[in-house]
Amino acid sequence: MLRSMRGRAVVKPYVTFADYLASERSSDVKHEWFDGAVYAMSRGTPEHARLAMRIGRLLGNALPADCEVYSSDPMLYVADVKLSTYADASVVCGPLETITVKRNGKSLGEAVTNPVVIVEVLSDSTERYDREEKFAYYRTLPSLHEFVLVAQDEVAIEVFRRPVTARPSGEPGDRWEGERAGPGGSATIHGCTIAVDAVYGARD
Repeated sequence: MLRSMRGRAVVKPYVTFADYLASERSSDVKHEWFDGAVYAMSRGTPEHARLAMRIGRLLGNALPADCEVYSSDPMLYVADVKLSTYADASVVCGPLETITVKRNGKSLGEAVTNPVVIVEVLSDSTERYDREEKFAYYRTLPSLHEFVLVAQDEVAIEVFRRPVTARPSGEPGDRWEGERAGPGGSATIHGCTIAVDAVYGARD
């Protein structure tokens, strides 16, 4: 069972998923919910936001019509590890599937459960978590085919793909195939070719 958050400070004692959703609606800061524990998420830099928007826009222009690209606003819910979090971008192809929690007949919020692609823009404070633990949690999503990492400190995009022979549960033992593309190169995401230089554009 995957159960480590590398000593991150818990915001408050045990919180139900319903209470987390209710509080998140009025919060100015995004939080992760991990099996009852709530963690504040760090704010991104302008460069972080720029890269997330650029790769999201390029994917939106390249993907088939039945695929939608989502920004960092919607929650993702990973049922097997009881994690609710936010990715920098995600892709859903076909009907959107969500988990919705209601109280007294009113929706407290919903989270996406079937992304086929998840994109994270790396930062110094989150890179290890994104590469290791968060990737392990994401791999338990049966719908997920590709996990994309976009670097901030260099021009580089990494794409990890679920192997054809992977177990449906995406257990950590499954070895995902990875590729890395740098300046002048291109990354293949859900069958679409994305030029690395187009993602980064002009940089100071």
